[in-house]
Amino acid sequence: MEANVEIINKQIIKPSSSTPNHLKNFKLSLLDQLAPVCYGPLLFFYSNITAQKSVAEISGDLKKSLSLTLTHFYPLAGRIKNDDAVVECNDDGVVWVEAKVNSVLSAFLENPDAETIRNFIPVEIESPEAKIGSLVQVQATFFRCGGFAIGVCVSQKISDAVTAMTFINEWAAAAAAATGIRSASSPIKNAASVFPPQKFSFTKPPAKLKKEVYTTKRFVFNVDKIAALKARSVTENVKNPTRVEAVTGLIWKCAMNASRSNKDHSRLSIFSQSVNIRRRTVPPLPEKTLGNLAGHFASQATESEIELGSLVDELRKGLVKFGENYVKKLTGNNSIEAISESFREAGMMLEEGNIDFYISTSLCRFPFYRIDFGWGKPEWVTIPSGGIKNLIVMLDSKDGDGIEAWITLTEEDMAFFERDHELVEAADLNPAVNCSKSVRITSSL
Repeated sequence: MEANVEIINKQIIKPSSSTPNHLKNFKLSLLDQLAPVCYGPLLFFYSNITAQKSVAEISGDLKKSLSLTLTHFYPLAGRIKNDDAVVECNDDGVVWVEAKVNSVLSAFLENPDAETIRNFIPVEIESPEAKIGSLVQVQATFFRCGGFAIGVCVSQKISDAVTAMTFINEWAAAAAAATGIRSASSPIKNAASVFPPQKFSFTKPPAKLKKEVYTTKRFVFNVDKIAALKARSVTENVKNPTRVEAVTGLIWKCAMNASRSNKDHSRLSIFSQSVNIRRRTVPPLPEKTLGNLAGHFASQATESEIELGSLVDELRKGLVKFGENYVKKLTGNNSIEAISESFREAGMMLEEGNIDFYISTSLCRFPFYRIDFGWGKPEWVTIPSGGIKNLIVMLDSKDGDGIEAWITLTEEDMAFFERDHELVEAADLNPAVNCSKSVRITSSL
C-alpha cells in the first residue's frame, strides 16, 4: 500500500539540562572510528494510542521525555569533531520530525514494502549527516485511524543496535511515566578506555558495495519451519544449531544458488555477520556500554560447499575464530597492525573480483516488542533497509519465535532466489502483519 507521508513540523530537541563542562568531550572508541558513516534505523508501529490525548499532547509528551533522556545520553546530542575521535557534547540536540499520513495502519500493514517503509524515517540511511550533523534523528508519524509510527535513526559512528535499544528503551520508559520524569538509567561511557582511538596511517579498501538500485523483499520464517531447518542443519561439528544459524544458512544457500544461476563460472562466496563485542571481551563489558561495539566475522564457501549443514558449519567456524582472535587483537598492543592486515586482506579479495560478498545483521532476541511509550506494545517492529547489494537484516517476528528477514539482491538474483523451492517451503513472502483494531485519537494537526 502506498503511504503519502506529509511532513508538518521539524525542530531540534535539546537535553533538558546542560552538559557539565568536564563532560564536554566524549572520546570515540577505536570501533566507533571504524564504523561506517550511516544511520542505524529502527521503526515501531503502534495502534492502541490513548484516546483521551490529542496528537499535540502525545507529541509534547514524546518531546519532553526525549529531552529528559538526552540529558543522560548527552553524547547523542553532540557533534563529531573533524578528527573523528571525539564527540563535542555541546547540547546541539537531535532532529525531531512530525508527520501525518492519510491512511489507516491496518491497511498499510497488509502489504508493507521496503520502499514505502523508508517514508517513516526522517533521513536517508546513508546520509553523511551521520558524521557531520545530528547523531540522532526521529520521526513521529500519525495515521488517520489513530495509529502511530516512530522511526529512530542513530548514527553508527557512536551507536550499534545495542546502544540504540538502550536509548529508545529509556526514552520510552520516561514517556510512559505519568509526568515524564523518572530516575533514568545512564549508559556506561568507557568504551574508549577498552578500545582507545587511534590515528590511522593506512587506507581502507575501496567501497565496492555502493548504493544502487536493487530489490528488497521481506521473508518470514515461522517457528515450525525454523525447527525443521534446525534439524536439517545438524552436523558432526554443530550438534545444536541456533535458529539464526539455520535461517542464515538457508538464505546463504539460496543466494549462492541464485548467483550461480546468473553466472557462467564458479565464484567464492563470503558471508559477513555482525556480532556484539561486549560479550566477548575479558571481562565482558556491560550491555549498556555506549558506542558501536559491533564486530564482523566472515565465513566463506565455494559451490562445492553449498549444502545447508556445510554452510552452517562455516558460519559457526567463523564465529569461533572471531572470538578467539579478533577481540584479543583489538584489545592488545598491536591493534593497528591487526586492523591494517584485515583491511589489506579485504582489499586484495575485492580487487580480485569473482566474489559474492554478503552482509548480514541479526537483531533477533532484542526485546523490541517490549518498547512501550505509554500506549501499549508495538504492533510491528522493523528495520528499513538501504539500497546495498546482498544485504540481509533479520529480527524476531512479534511472537518471538519466528524470524523476519529483509533481503536485498540484484533483480536477476532475486528472481531466482524467491523461487528457490527450499526457500518457498521454509518462508512466506511478505505476509500481512496482524494488527489489532486502532483507536481514534483527537487530532489537532
